Amino acid sequence: MKYRPEFPQRFQSFAEGRGFCDDFFTWYNDHQHHGGLAMLTPTIVHHGRAPAVLNQRQLVLDVAFKRHPERFVLQHPRPLQLQPAAYINPPEYDSLIS
Repeated sequence: MKYRPEFPQRFQSFAEGRGFCDDFFTWYNDHQHHGGLAMLTPTIVHHGRAPAVLNQRQLVLDVAFKRHPERFVLQHPRPLQLQPAAYINPPEYDSLIS
């Protein structure tokens, strides 16, 4: 796995795999912020909390801009925006319109 090089190639037993994956998927869903999800966790997005988190980020950026506008030379800072969909393997375009 990209961010967890300790993810084994194989497990010695089902119990070992289950134990490892329980911890791994908790980390992946609840703690790993994903670039394709506007640096949110899957849990935040799944439970509909993304708008509130992104609004809070904007408030923090507004304060930072007021305190130090010289750090933001090009424009007023904005948080990343959540895209309408995120894919590991995007479907073919034709299947999206049918």
